[in-house]
Amino acid sequence: MRSETEGDLDRARDPEDYAARLSYFGDALVRNLHGHHGWEDHSYFPELSVADPRFDAGLEILEKDHAALDRVLDRYTRVANRTIKLIQLDESAARDEAEAVEAFLARHLSDEEELAVPIILHHRLRG
Repeated sequence: MRSETEGDLDRARDPEDYAARLSYFGDALVRNLHGHHGWEDHSYFPELSVADPRFDAGLEILEKDHAALDRVLDRYTRVANRTIKLIQLDESAARDEAEAVEAFLARHLSDEEELAVPIILHHRLRG
């Protein structure tokens, strides 16, 4: 989505084509992130917690991240829908939104790796 948005902001992409791709890939991004975090919350995190109770100390951070991510994705969806409807939306606002989502996901993935990977390796979970 970042490269698509940058292509639109650089005027290297037809605005109508960008709107169609934003609709398709933006929806896939949001749905996949919600599905991924739902799976973690209901399956993966409980498994890690049972394997090593120390995981629970960091779990609150990840749960807060998931709640914050829900808000970020909601805002992203609203901005994407507005962009699709009003393809002439303020370009700097669209860029700021894309960069905020990217920065949040990078930090969250780092938190997950620091908390989950040592337990997975220690207990040889999932193969």
